[in-house]
Amino acid sequence: MTWRSRIFSLFPTVFLLLALACLVWLLLAPGMLPLLCLLAHLYLLPMLCYRLHQYCWPVREGVSRLDLPDTYVPWWGGHMCQLPYDALPQLEACLRLVPGLYSLWLRGWGARIGRQVYWTPLVEITDRAMLDIGDYAVIGHKAGFYAHVVSRKNNGELRLYVRRIRLGSGALIGAGSRFGPGARVAAGAQLNALTDRWAGGRPPQQDAE
Repeated sequence: MTWRSRIFSLFPTVFLLLALACLVWLLLAPGMLPLLCLLAHLYLLPMLCYRLHQYCWPVREGVSRLDLPDTYVPWWGGHMCQLPYDALPQLEACLRLVPGLYSLWLRGWGARIGRQVYWTPLVEITDRAMLDIGDYAVIGHKAGFYAHVVSRKNNGELRLYVRRIRLGSGALIGAGSRFGPGARVAAGAQLNALTDRWAGGRPPQQDAE
């Protein structure tokens, strides 16, 4: 693990401590300023850190090694910036209660989201910038989008595969469906509940996540 990897691995802890500090400030001195600071910390700081990280070390689609001690993999830093929302999914669920707000938030991360996309509250996304979703798509209950996969090869190499997920305009995604890296859904397609969609038709055989 490189020094950059170690530094970014501290991001979730720092995020949590600062969130607690903002909450204590709000409780001790109720007012608009501490409330705005808390909301900005919860929803803007990780996104801005991710965009800055992308500017300095952009995530590349394709295959890379995770077990090389002297090589920094940019996906790792981006993953750490998003980890608080994976650990506390309620933060994102609140955004989906306001029409259009969650799509706007995802665009802030770098995703390409069309108009009037409907999100159910329990959708799960691990790589927020790696989404292309067309206009008027409907995302069903507990659908999951995972634009990366980690696998260990027979020779012991730990590899990361990252590929953007694309949903066409008007696509209807059934409840509980899952999409892996490189998954594609045609415009106007209707997928049944519990559909699994991966580039190449199936997930890797030796999946570590």
